Amino acid sequence: MDQLLAHPHRTGRTAGAEGLAAIIEDILRKQGEPNAYIVGREAGGAFVLGALLEFLALAGPDDGWRRTVRVFAGTGLCGAFTTYSTFALETTQLGDHGAPGVAIAYAVVSVVLGLLAAGGGIALASKFTTRWAAR
Repeated sequence: MDQLLAHPHRTGRTAGAEGLAAIIEDILRKQGEPNAYIVGREAGGAFVLGALLEFLALAGPDDGWRRTVRVFAGTGLCGAFTTYSTFALETTQLGDHGAPGVAIAYAVVSVVLGLLAAGGGIALASKFTTRWAAR
């Protein structure tokens, strides 16, 4: 984040994604290891998305306000919250810089944690939505 604030012109050039990618690559070169914050953020997003989608599924058919909430909050907010592109870049960079075992482990752990978190969100929403509906 400090890099983004220190070099805003790099993200604002014509191909902004390339500027952001250059900053992320620079951070990874200096850091040299996966960022646990990103794994946690992915798992947190998976948990929220799982809970949201389960709540909406139990609330009724995917139309009207439920569809609007699913698209806005699920795709928009959860999509913006998670950092899959950064996760993918970190994994690729680890593999490209001589740490393929770490890259594979990082990817597997991230996916497994994401699945567990989504399952936890689904279970929590199911429990509370079922109680709420029973009232």
